[in-house]
Amino acid sequence: MQQVQSIFISDIHLGTRACQADRLLDFLQEHHAENIFLIGDVVDFWAMSRSIYWTQTQNHVVQKLLQRARAGTRVVLIPGNHDEILREYCQTVFLEIDVQRELVHQTVDGKRYLLIHGDQFDQVTQHHKWVAVLGDKAYEALVNLNTWLSWVRRKLGISGYWSLAGYAKRKVKTALNFIFDFEESATYHARERNLDGVICGHIHWATIREIDGLQYVNCGDWVDSCTAIVEHLDGRLEQITWDDRETSRTPATPMGATVEA
Repeated sequence: MQQVQSIFISDIHLGTRACQADRLLDFLQEHHAENIFLIGDVVDFWAMSRSIYWTQTQNHVVQKLLQRARAGTRVVLIPGNHDEILREYCQTVFLEIDVQRELVHQTVDGKRYLLIHGDQFDQVTQHHKWVAVLGDKAYEALVNLNTWLSWVRRKLGISGYWSLAGYAKRKVKTALNFIFDFEESATYHARERNLDGVICGHIHWATIREIDGLQYVNCGDWVDSCTAIVEHLDGRLEQITWDDRETSRTPATPMGATVEA
């Protein structure tokens, strides 16, 4: 198990078939941290309003987080748009988990980051929710199709993970950023607060990069890319992509038995 200072995770989407809870559970078992920040869309109430898909492995993820919280790990939940109902409980502690609308986190090396889900910077989500819901359904369909394609690739002996949803995002990402300037809006918001950067989620696009002198950090997701951000003991941030074949790092689900902390 690797000891880190903090773990930042977003867009788990528990309650959906696309949620890769087995990989997340494996990641959590291999990393121990003083802080775990859950930065939105942990539970997908949007999808669950249509149909609920909840496995024992997803239960184990919740159990693991609660066990860590009870054992002294600081666990903070910052609700996103898919679990926005939890925003009613901000500024409270529920089952040892601190629920906050947003948070400023200071890393070991003294840098201060705004932790926020990011739907606040998405003009579609804010002003055209029906378009966001339609897009969510389309994305879910792509991810489900990708599960079938991955099975075919394995049968054909093709190594490596290829993401259909990720391919689609790469094709439209430039246009979307041009129109909505999500990343620039997020860093601008941090600059207005005199902070060193922002750590967010929402767009399922993991990255660590500098924008006009500020750090823009996105946690990615546990639906398609299986990515997280960790803060090392010296304050350095690192992007980790976790899958069953290999773990790639970018600097700055069968029913089972009870999971042990």
